[in-house]
Amino acid sequence: MTDIVYIVRQELIDNADEATKKNGKRFFREEVQFYGVKTATVTKISKKVFKSIKDLPKKEIFDLCEQLWKSGMMEESFVACDWSYKINRQYAEDDFPVFERWVNEYVSNWASCDTLCNHTIGTFLEMYPAYIEKLKEWTGSENRWVRRASAVSLIVPSRKGLFKEDIFEIADRLLLDTDDLVQKGYGWMLKSACNYYEEDVFRYVLSKRDIMPRTALRYAIEKMPREKKQDAMKKDKPKPTYLGEVISVSGDGDLTND
Repeated sequence: MTDIVYIVRQELIDNADEATKKNGKRFFREEVQFYGVKTATVTKISKKVFKSIKDLPKKEIFDLCEQLWKSGMMEESFVACDWSYKINRQYAEDDFPVFERWVNEYVSNWASCDTLCNHTIGTFLEMYPAYIEKLKEWTGSENRWVRRASAVSLIVPSRKGLFKEDIFEIADRLLLDTDDLVQKGYGWMLKSACNYYEEDVFRYVLSKRDIMPRTALRYAIEKMPREKKQDAMKKDKPKPTYLGEVISVSGDGDLTND
């Protein structure tokens, strides 16, 4: 199996270029390791090499994925995500700890997080919905990528109208998260839910708009009509108070009790 990983790495090295590597780094604030291979090329390499392993037992394919994850290289993580998704018909409930370990131990940037969660984990959850309760536990993790994963794992299912109540519960749990990449994650989840539940998302945003981080709010309403966007972006202005009483300012500037 080591030979397979070597083949993938050699293919990536052979197709790398400095311009792609430099350009890719612009999208990340954290340190990310690249070979510098275009995404379309990574996909072609992944597809070509997978033909030689597609008949291996699931565990052996997952072990290969793990070796790729351990390298810390962005492109290798994409291959690992692709291979784990290609065998989704073989998923069983006891695969969840494997996926959870990958999120906890290997995910180190938003691109690897989203690629794994959108496809492998999202598909697993559609097959075994009870594991959404694990996502709710992830919202309390100290690891920013685990918290983001709790939301972005529901992106694809939400586009199909699945798990509405769970989506709002996870949004509630992440609502005041101070990490902007987590905010973008749950905002994206809400935006995807708009495919089926735009009115529900709109009402949710209106009810939270005074405390919801603006980053999350903007993502959530991105595809809504202009009028709804304008309503959602408004903030209720509290009336000024004086000695515990609600007061108003009259036209001539005098303070008067309401």
